[in-house]
Amino acid sequence: MNFKQLEAFLWVAELQSFTKAARQLYMSQPAVSFQIKALEENLQAVLFQRGDKKIFLTDAGRLLYSEAKQMLTHYYKVRAGLDDLKGLKTGHLVIGASTIPGEYLLPRLIGGFYEKYPGIKIVLKIAGTGLVGRWIREKEIDLGFIGAPLEGDGINCVPWIQDHMVLIVPPLHAWANKDAVSVSDLKKTALVLREPSSGTRQTLEKKLEGKNISLKKMNRIMELGSTRAVITAVESGLGASVVSRFAVRESLELGRVCEVRINDFILSRYIYQVNQPHGIGGYANEAFIDFISDIENCKRCLLL
Repeated sequence: MNFKQLEAFLWVAELQSFTKAARQLYMSQPAVSFQIKALEENLQAVLFQRGDKKIFLTDAGRLLYSEAKQMLTHYYKVRAGLDDLKGLKTGHLVIGASTIPGEYLLPRLIGGFYEKYPGIKIVLKIAGTGLVGRWIREKEIDLGFIGAPLEGDGINCVPWIQDHMVLIVPPLHAWANKDAVSVSDLKKTALVLREPSSGTRQTLEKKLEGKNISLKKMNRIMELGSTRAVITAVESGLGASVVSRFAVRESLELGRVCEVRINDFILSRYIYQVNQPHGIGGYANEAFIDFISDIENCKRCLLL
């Protein structure tokens, strides 16, 4: 029995699939099957029962599972300590993110992290908040970043960085030269919005509900699948919108859109970090979390 066999056993047990375990381990499915078979022969016990679509632990498998997890946890701690001594020269990390953190924050932070740890390879996958949550639950990514909180089994969700959302209008809009408007004024203008599943849209809806205003009753002329598309639509004069300041910063500086303050309406929110509460962690993952949790790193990389 060796650690490679135990690691393969744990991934198969948690994912209930040889194929998914093979992807996590960067091995072929036959190689994972070989590791499990060798482990069963060594222990002289059957560890898995095969079903129609999934596999399940036998009594022997359940007995081994808790002990194997403790053994590997201690092993990873030792290996993490050794890798720290080496300066994290190798590693692999898969990150999933929704639009705002994925397109406007993480590329800069990953660049800064790569300068410090050039041997760690990072893959960044961008999708909607709900899909990022599913990736975490199914262990397809190591770490996620989303624009609205998610709850439920298999999700550990904590605030990461504050994002300020702003009302923007085209330069020729009637509000462009106004100091401020009221929340109720939003009912009087055409709105360009993200799709309902986006974190930006969900945050706006919740904050409007706090003012007893339903977004569904407003003049929503267009719904678009990306924040960049929303900003371009506003630049083109199609309507007003509420977007992340991180996303619209360049357009504001170039005068392509105008920011309008909304009286008595706070539009700040948090970008959330999500991961598996009891997943098998990795040293590259921990190093990246430490890096993005450092305020000075964020200021330097994000030009705050």
